[in-house]
Amino acid sequence: MRNLTLKQIRYFDALARFGTFSAAAEACAVTQPALSMQIKEMEEGAGTPLLERGPRGVRLTAFGEMVHQRAKAMLAILEDLDTLARSASDEPAGKLRLGVIPTIAPYLLPSVITRLAARFPGLSPILRESMTSRLIEELQDGRIDAAILALPVSEPALTEVSLFTERFVLIRPAEDADKPVPHRDKLREMRLLLLEEGHCFRSQALSFCDMPSTQPREMLDGSSLSTLVQMVGVGVGVTLIPEMAVPIETRSAAVAVARFRDPQPLRSIGMVWRKSSAMEARLMQIAETVRDCGLRLRQASGLTALPGWHKG
Repeated sequence: MRNLTLKQIRYFDALARFGTFSAAAEACAVTQPALSMQIKEMEEGAGTPLLERGPRGVRLTAFGEMVHQRAKAMLAILEDLDTLARSASDEPAGKLRLGVIPTIAPYLLPSVITRLAARFPGLSPILRESMTSRLIEELQDGRIDAAILALPVSEPALTEVSLFTERFVLIRPAEDADKPVPHRDKLREMRLLLLEEGHCFRSQALSFCDMPSTQPREMLDGSSLSTLVQMVGVGVGVTLIPEMAVPIETRSAAVAVARFRDPQPLRSIGMVWRKSSAMEARLMQIAETVRDCGLRLRQASGLTALPGWHKG
């Protein structure tokens, strides 16, 4: 392939991942015509088509698939070189591409970013909110440096560092505040509102209720915890949310917060990164900051007044 440029490789990788010129252009922060022109020049240099163009997007040709595999390897090497350069300083500095799952990001990130700025003024976080499966894929491909999510992820190529645990609480209409807290078996008989498929928090909640994910249920599957809590507030059903979300999500909804009897449902929050990362020592420092923020957030949540609260 003649006169191949790094820009073309990056654009081609984005197009292969997103499947449409518009989505790839948006991901690369360029106009669609500019991206299209670079892909066209790349194909002309190859002397054979890399893509099959259709009304709903593009597909890679067999040759395009082979090119993409090599393009990803080249980009991974470049990312490793960038990571190596960033790891040369005595403390975290430069870009930090950090992924966070949606059931953590709105509640933990504000304090994490504030603390990181104070402790490591040379650090420039670049944030990415997405579901666990996508973050793991991006981590393995070298597109992010680390991710904050629920453990375990059980990927052999990744380092997992547990930071703190948090419990799930029951959210029910305000008029139910004085009623006994239902046993988890009873939740199977109630209108339980959960996040849509793909969220790990959904699976954790179903596991606590001992409900198979394939069991048909009449409920609202929401895209955010905020939607679920607001629906509970107007009497649609009940839901579970992590304790870090309580101060934000319940402040404008007519709901009551209750703890379950032991054993209470909980999740382990941690940070993960590639075992091959040259930034491991720096990421450990960042992980300690995230742990401290998580523990402070628990103490400030106001849940210590609820029956059954104790440190964990």
